[in-house]
Amino acid sequence: MKQLSKLIIFLTAFSFLFGIPQAMAGDIIIKGSTTVLPIAQKLAEAYMGKNPDINISISGGGSGNGIKAIIDGSTDIADSSRFIKDKEVKLAVEKGGYPVPFSIAYDCIIPVVHPSNSIDNITMSQLKAIYKGEITNWKQVGWQDRKIVVISRDTSSGTYEVWEKKVMKKERVYPGALLQASNGAILQAVAKNKNAIGYVGIGYMNSMVKPITVNNVAGSVETTLSGAFPISRPLFMFTNKWPSGDVSRFINYVLHPEKGQKIVQDAGFVPLY
Repeated sequence: MKQLSKLIIFLTAFSFLFGIPQAMAGDIIIKGSTTVLPIAQKLAEAYMGKNPDINISISGGGSGNGIKAIIDGSTDIADSSRFIKDKEVKLAVEKGGYPVPFSIAYDCIIPVVHPSNSIDNITMSQLKAIYKGEITNWKQVGWQDRKIVVISRDTSSGTYEVWEKKVMKKERVYPGALLQASNGAILQAVAKNKNAIGYVGIGYMNSMVKPITVNNVAGSVETTLSGAFPISRPLFMFTNKWPSGDVSRFINYVLHPEKGQKIVQDAGFVPLY
């Protein structure tokens, strides 16, 4: 069923590459996921460079806030690092809309630690135990006798919801975790604390932190596309009803294999093709 859903989303997006309607140029508003934010920013910059009569404004705030904005009509496009929930679709329909998903990229969520940490690999069961507060000391997983500082995303984040589903198996992260509002904030927090562990999307990885493998599989373009890395996911842009005019042309640009998808790759994420 999951594979079928992904196929439907992909074919829907792919078919959109043809037959784009025309409209007057104007403004496009994009809100939502901080994971998708750097992709959207690079796409918007490139698109406005080729279309100077278009102005695209982008803000983060989390996947949940982006989807809320598409439902209430305060944005043209909602960036999301998770799929829309049934209750959100219901609310949109009640307000006369219907969110349309476009899978624009793939991502994997990589656990990160301070560069001084000698841990190179962790299992999914160990990750879950750490984030449940059952494993509390690095000595329990093979490093020094140090209390683990658990850093997580806040609950409005699509990244958090994917982590909760795939790592926590729908159990909640324990209350002692330090919550951060963005991937960038997690990077900063882990980089400043030798005892910390966090998680970020692949496009945010940098030398400030050390990535660790999960079940002896490294997060990469190849392992994301193959499904070998266990914490992978598609990234989305949602529109309210089928897009038209400037919004449809921008989505078309995002999905184009030689245009937007090249920018997705340049942003450090995994392109569709």
